[in-house]
Formats: sequence, structure tokens, C-alpha cells
Amino acid sequence: MHTRLVSVFISLVLLACAPLAARAQAFETKAKQAYLIDAGTGTVLFSKDENAPVPPASLAKLMTMEVVFDAIGRNELTLDTQFPVSEHAWRTGGAPSGTSTMFAALKSRVPVADLIQGVTVLLANDACIILAEGMTGSEEAFAKRMTDRARELGLSASVFHNATGLPDPANSVTMRDMALLARHIQTSYPDLFRYYSQAEFEWNKIRQRNRIPLISANIGVDGFATGFAEGFGYSIVTTMQRDGRRVFLALGGLASDKERIEETRKILDWSMTAFERKRLFEAGDTVGEASVYGGAASHVPLVTREAVDVLVPVNNPDRLSARVVYRWPLAMPVEAGVKAGTLTIWSGNRLLREIPVETAAAVGEGSLTSRALDALQELLFFWL
Repeated sequence: MHTRLVSVFISLVLLACAPLAARAQAFETKAKQAYLIDAGTGTVLFSKDENAPVPPASLAKLMTMEVVFDAIGRNELTLDTQFPVSEHAWRTGGAPSGTSTMFAALKSRVPVADLIQGVTVLLANDACIILAEGMTGSEEAFAKRMTDRARELGLSASVFHNATGLPDPANSVTMRDMALLARHIQTSYPDLFRYYSQAEFEWNKIRQRNRIPLISANIGVDGFATGFAEGFGYSIVTTMQRDGRRVFLALGGLASDKERIEETRKILDWSMTAFERKRLFEAGDTVGEASVYGGAASHVPLVTREAVDVLVPVNNPDRLSARVVYRWPLAMPVEAGVKAGTLTIWSGNRLLREIPVETAAAVGEGSLTSRALDALQELLFFWL
């Protein structure tokens, strides 16, 4: 049987648009790449060249921490596990390197809890390499694990060749991947995420402040990382919680550290004032139908498991629309509660959200005549 992806437009007007005169000026940022998402709904609030591949620099350390946090969750290691400081870790990321470091002493042993603080608070390169070597035997093997884990999480554009993000032409990420990774870390590891908001960390009698300057600004920022890559500029991945809402932001291609701070603060403030929450569907609402091949019924209703909310600009004339995308037609047997496609929500030509949809009922096998008619219809559709 031939199948193809089909997009079915939901003709229901989801939200009346505001008058044209009330249109707000589009937000602008000096960042060359940007991706901003709302935590509660997953709504994309702003995007700009978010799929462009760029060197991660220290943003790679988010993936390093995700691998470590995942290993802790699976009892592969504990916060009390100790790893040795090799000469490679000391020279490449430690005191002699002149890069971000926690100043771990050569041939000493450091507990995982302190290494995590070295990475989350100080973006320490030595801490990344110590963790990588301790967990997999080499930084190269750990970097492969980082890339494999990124694929498991659906971060298809990210490739890592070291644990630190230090210059390597094979390292590559996108701002979209980084924002989604940040959201995953915060929601999946809340007990470990707290390290990111720590104001300072002391090791080897050297106290250093958090590398995210907005942590101390008391505006709700509580993680993640900054980076700089020669020829690509300054970048940041961060999250902020304010007034019961949380957002995740990734910016790249900024000209200076000063510009990075200013643009980050500007877009975060905008994200909290320019949007309002709208409920489009309740949990279990039928959002569309899918054609069934060879069934007793020709269609099956599609529903969302949870209520569907989006954030929309307060002043926005664009009409919200929705489409259900699924592989046509569904083949027998059709069971209830099985994922069948994706509901996409759009504001004009901007994609806001993607939500899985599932079958609302089971469909039994149809008669010989109905199956023959379905086969003919499918054949004609395929050749169109």
C-alpha cells in the first residue's frame, strides 16, 4: 500500500483577529540567530534563522550536562562519585589553558557534585573533560555519546566532537536545538537544574562568580550558558521565570558581551508583556479526521490528549489556523489511543506549536466491497 503525508486544514476560525490598525511593530533583535519558546505551552514566540548551523562554543556544555544528568538518573554514577584529573584535562581546560576553569589540581580527584558546579556555574573546561574521561575513558568517546544522546532527544542538527565546545570545525549546533535542550534539562532534571542559578562557586581556594551576569540581576533568570566563537560572535542560552511563566531563549551572532546582555534582557522583557494565553482545544476535543484504509468506517476522529493552549501577541491581526498532518491513509487495524499525526497551529505563516494527535476510536475491518473501493481510491490518489 502506498502512503503519503497529508495536511488537512481545519476550517474552524480559532481566534478572531484584531483590527489592522492595532498591529504591533514586529520585534527586532541584533542577534543573527534567535529562538524563543514559552515553557507552559511550547509556543514559539520568536524565531530568526534558528536552524543555521553555528559553532557551539561553551553552549556545548548544556549537552555535556544532559549526558551527566541522564547518567545520574539511571544510577550510572552518583554525586559522590570521584574522577581523577588527568594531564589532558589539566592542560586543555585547567589552569595552564587560559580558558574558563575551576582550577582542578593535576592528579587530584574531584566529586561529581563539584564538577557539575564547575560546569553549570563557571563553564569550566577542565570539569567537562574530567567528567568525560571519567565516564567513558576519553573525551572523544564522550563526545560521540553527546551526539548520540542529542539524536535521542530529537536534536537532529547538533554534532559534538569534544565535551567543552572549544574550537573544532566539526562542532555544530543551532539555536533551535539549544533552546529545546535547555527546556528539556529544566523540565527533566529539576533537582540538578538548581545548580545553574548558583551565584558563585569556590574550588582550590579560588572563588568565581556565575558566568551568566543576568543571574544576579534579580529579573528571574536562573540558567544556562554563554559562548563566544571567533567569526560567529557572542551567544547565550538562558531561561527566565516571572509571574508564573517561564521562557527559554537562545541567541547567537551578537557583536559583544555588552550587546549580548542588552539584547537578552530586551527580548526576555518583551516575552513577558507582548503575549496573552489562549485555549484552542480542550483535552479530548476532536480536531480533525483521518481516512481509514479498508475499515468498517471511512474515517476516524483525531483528538489531543491534553488541552491545547498557545500564546499569541496582544496586538496581532493574523488569524490563527490549524492543520492536521498524518500519513494517508491509516492502515488496518486501527486501535483507539494510538498516535496518528500532528496538529500544527499557525499564526499567519508562523508556526506556533506542534501537538501529537491520536485516534479517538477503534475501526474494525470493512467488507470486501468497501476494501476494494478503498484500494481503488488509494491508487487514484497516489498517482495524482
